[in-house]
Amino acid sequence: MKKSLLYIGSAVVVLAIGYVAYTSLVKTKQTVAVETAKIEKGTISNTVTATGTLEAVKTVEVGTQVSGVIEKLFVDYNSQVKKGQLLAQLDETPLIATLEQTKASVDQADANVKYQKATYERYKALLAKKLIAQADFDQAEYNYNNALGSLSNAKSQYEKNRINLSYARIYSPIDGTILNRAVEVGQTVAASFSTPTLFTIANDLTQMRVEAKVDEADIGQLSNGQRVEFTVDAFPGKKFLGEVTEIRLQPTTTNNVVTYTVVIGAPNPDNILKPGMTANATFFVIEKKDILLVSAKATRFTPEPEALSVYMPQMGTEGVRPSMPTMPPMGAGAFPIQKTENDSTRTVWIKESNGLHPQRIKVGATDEINYEVLSGLKEGDEVITSMTLSGKAGKAATGMRNPLMPPRPGSNRTSTTGAPQGAPQGPPQ
Repeated sequence: MKKSLLYIGSAVVVLAIGYVAYTSLVKTKQTVAVETAKIEKGTISNTVTATGTLEAVKTVEVGTQVSGVIEKLFVDYNSQVKKGQLLAQLDETPLIATLEQTKASVDQADANVKYQKATYERYKALLAKKLIAQADFDQAEYNYNNALGSLSNAKSQYEKNRINLSYARIYSPIDGTILNRAVEVGQTVAASFSTPTLFTIANDLTQMRVEAKVDEADIGQLSNGQRVEFTVDAFPGKKFLGEVTEIRLQPTTTNNVVTYTVVIGAPNPDNILKPGMTANATFFVIEKKDILLVSAKATRFTPEPEALSVYMPQMGTEGVRPSMPTMPPMGAGAFPIQKTENDSTRTVWIKESNGLHPQRIKVGATDEINYEVLSGLKEGDEVITSMTLSGKAGKAATGMRNPLMPPRPGSNRTSTTGAPQGAPQGPPQ
């Protein structure tokens, strides 16, 4: 008797556990988590980055055309100079001596011209009276012309030495700032083969430029007038503005990498940028502001049929709009969510209070995160970016059917006995 009671109690416990498990299984339902994004206005920009060096817009290297010893310097590093201002002076002593020597040569040549001219005039008169031979007159004429040539040469040498003496004083050719002074007082400079550089002058440091090296893969996206932002290591938290002013055609190849020089105009009103600084430039290839944006994730979203069939009862409405004029008819059992698209058209799913529906839109520029909306959406629309199905369906969900899927042919027909087709029927009479 006790064993019978034990068996009965065990059976009751097993049945209770089975009932609880069965009830839990039946009551377990699938849920759908939907993530959305609103259509809002914003900015799209595509950029290209490069590095370059800051330079003055106009830089002049000032040298000397004559050799000599630096006698005086009138400017130093960072000096502000004006055009025509005296910068340095060479020792003029040897140049003055050379000038005086050529002056004496001019005087001698001039005296010789006067003598030869008098002789020429005298011989000319005698020849007219046939008192001298023609050869004697020709010699006098030759000597006179030769003296004129010697005088002209002496004058040229004198003018050259006079100009060289003026070169002993070096003047600034432009207004600007002395960036470099390459000589000291007492230093000898030789201009025999090349002009030595004494000073480097930058014209206007309030207007600078960046010469950036842009990779050949990016150069096709750049054009004159594009906006540029750049930073320098000296001011890491500050952004400086500029624009593309020149794209040079001459390529530079370094370690098989081809780059092109792009010149960026860089205003420097505060004079905080210095020549030679390294600039990290960002070129704004595409920049559109205050435009409607749609998430690129929303344009790639396509809902799963199973997720839609679970999501619609959760909406408490019809769920998907029955009218979808933008969608082509599909075969039985399929959802009308895929279609042919080109580069400017996309399909997004819009969530509304009475359900959701697919919408064909036209897009423009993109930064790979968002697309510019050209048509098909308005500000405030809510588009779906993801739909995640969670939970586990029990036996109660076995008979669930996608309401968008047409019924299987013959599934609603009944037999002659009034029972659904396929249902067990009573024995024949």
